[in-house]
Amino acid sequence: MSDAKTLFTHGNVVTRFAPSPTGHLHLGGARTAVFCWLLARRYGGRFVLRIEDTDLERSRQEYTDSILASMRRLKLDWDGEPIFQKDRFAVYDAAVERLLASGHAYWCACSPETVEAARAKARSEGKKPRYDGRCRKLGLGPGPGRTVRLAAPAEGRIKFDDMVKGRLAFDASELDDMVLRRADGSPTYNFSVVVDDAAMNITHVLRGDDHVNNTPRQILLYRAFGAEPPVFGHVPMILGPDRQKLSKRHGAKSVMEYDEDGFLPDALVNYLVRLGWSCGDREIFERDELVRLFDGDNLNRSPAAFDPQKLLWVNAEHLRRKPPAALLPDLRPFLKTGGESGPQADEELVLACIGMLQGRVRTLKDLAGQMRPVLTPAAELPYAEGVLESLGPDECTRLAELRARLAALPAFDRNSLHAAVQAYVEEKGLKFKAVGQPLRAALLGALNGPDIMQVMQAAGREDTLAKLDRALKLAAGLRRACLPARNFTGSG
Repeated sequence: MSDAKTLFTHGNVVTRFAPSPTGHLHLGGARTAVFCWLLARRYGGRFVLRIEDTDLERSRQEYTDSILASMRRLKLDWDGEPIFQKDRFAVYDAAVERLLASGHAYWCACSPETVEAARAKARSEGKKPRYDGRCRKLGLGPGPGRTVRLAAPAEGRIKFDDMVKGRLAFDASELDDMVLRRADGSPTYNFSVVVDDAAMNITHVLRGDDHVNNTPRQILLYRAFGAEPPVFGHVPMILGPDRQKLSKRHGAKSVMEYDEDGFLPDALVNYLVRLGWSCGDREIFERDELVRLFDGDNLNRSPAAFDPQKLLWVNAEHLRRKPPAALLPDLRPFLKTGGESGPQADEELVLACIGMLQGRVRTLKDLAGQMRPVLTPAAELPYAEGVLESLGPDECTRLAELRARLAALPAFDRNSLHAAVQAYVEEKGLKFKAVGQPLRAALLGALNGPDIMQVMQAAGREDTLAKLDRALKLAAGLRRACLPARNFTGSG
């Protein structure tokens, strides 16, 4: 950590997340947002959300909507309303006029071809390929096709303390007079960023290290405005398991795709934080712990590799540790299919199913899938291929005998159910599998699943007996017809 840490003051930290709406929010951008949000919340400061949509051709409203939805889903609340750069062109125009008036900027009439020729000439002479500043002393005014450029210093060093990389320095001679306003009147990225960061009193800028080369240019702009630059921190990019740039081929998805796959917001935030920050050897953190511990220190200098299996493990740990009631709001959407309500069940049954299954699954989608047979009424329970065929005469005889004993139980709880089944098994000289597998087939429509005693307790006496009756009836019908039943979902 560099001396930048000494600039943290409780209540005075202002960070920002500034995505461009040219695509959905993916893991790299989401991690940046998480870091900025945590830093602001850790020090009781402000977190600004700014949509950098000055590129009117590439920006799309659907991406803006997706970014906002992703931020809300990750529970990264921002202070105030989102700020849209496309609404601030008048602010950028006024800032350009200030720099022109102070002599820190000038009008340039050079065409792109002229600029490229100057750069090619510099390269041929073994020099840095930069614009040669030929319009700088001409005193030009506005005109068709003209841009505004920064009058950058030709010598000196630009130094700053990076929160991640430590002390960095750049030669001013390597930077040319960058364009501030294009010929069409639109501001360039570096210019609009500095104008907005200064106007919004941003104190700390955390972003990917692909922006390192932008930082000295932005510092020059701060100097031109007579403003103090923020503290910068450049975190390494997230790589794929093969140490190449992270992409979809590595299994990476957008934030909303992870949401649709059943990942918890807290788990995704936890995983993203650990892809660039450490606190000893700990892996699992609750959100309030991250807010308390993330002080801007221990940000990794080396790139982290995305591991889909590790993300699944982190999500499973969060699923396992949360009280069932805390999972209920996030789970509800996964209990619906095709836009219509799925199995209708009271909250008590759903909570019982969560408690029964949350230690066995890795995503909310898995959890909903495994609990759906328990929530589905007997008349609507589907049976997987081969399930009804597994209920032969012997299995059906045992199920019928067990049904009578279960119906007569005074209490229908796990201990009573286990005692009744165990007594039947011992009396008949059977192994538990001889009754456990048929019970699972009849009650879940599958040949594997959770503890069958917990299933019966959660489902209750009436539903358990109804599912046994239906499975016995359907299995008997199959035997009489002597036909295979595949993917049978009839109501019987």
